[in-house]
Amino acid sequence: MIKTVDLWKIYTKSTEEVQALKGINLTINDGEFLAILGPSGSGKTTLLNCLSGIDTPTRGQIFVDEIAFHALKESEKARIRSKKMGFIFQFFNLIPVLTAVENVELPLMILGSGRREARENALSVLKKVGLSNRANSFPAELSGGEQQRVAIARAIIHKPQILWADEPTGTLDSETGEKIIALLEHLRSEQSITLVIVTHDERIANKADRVLLMRDGLITA
Repeated sequence: MIKTVDLWKIYTKSTEEVQALKGINLTINDGEFLAILGPSGSGKTTLLNCLSGIDTPTRGQIFVDEIAFHALKESEKARIRSKKMGFIFQFFNLIPVLTAVENVELPLMILGSGRREARENALSVLKKVGLSNRANSFPAELSGGEQQRVAIARAIIHKPQILWADEPTGTLDSETGEKIIALLEHLRSEQSITLVIVTHDERIANKADRVLLMRDGLITA
């Protein structure tokens, strides 16, 4: 379970104070599919970044499985992220000089897996997302939908408990976006993953267990 208590994020832009998050209180249950919607600048990506430990809140508390995540050292947050969390980004963030299978196996290599074990697992996960035939292709040789499926494979290869996704269909055409949504739904159900998606895409909202609406740093619904 993930819980926040009075979470604030305040930036200073030039001489102006920007309150990106204003006292957010939120509970995300294990295995839940949560969609966070809101206009640009509403604070939804900032919230995701704080929840996942990528960014640090100005004040407030974040608990992950009853661990005071907000109070941990950056090295401890990184360790939890590498073991318990997976990330999917709007622009894929694949390493261009690595093939699809090399991108996917990278998290396991970082966690200390041997190359043979990492490669076998990477090929298995690529098969799961329907890209067995593209394992040795470089990102530039893949379509947008294929790149996003590689990114999803990379995000789930270490069997995370929590999957964070920031606009996973934002750069894709509608048909490809539908396929990505269906894939995420299937993986979430199959692996009992907690899935949190920041999105403008109402199709994702329609599939979620719960939808949060954000505006001006506040949860409005």
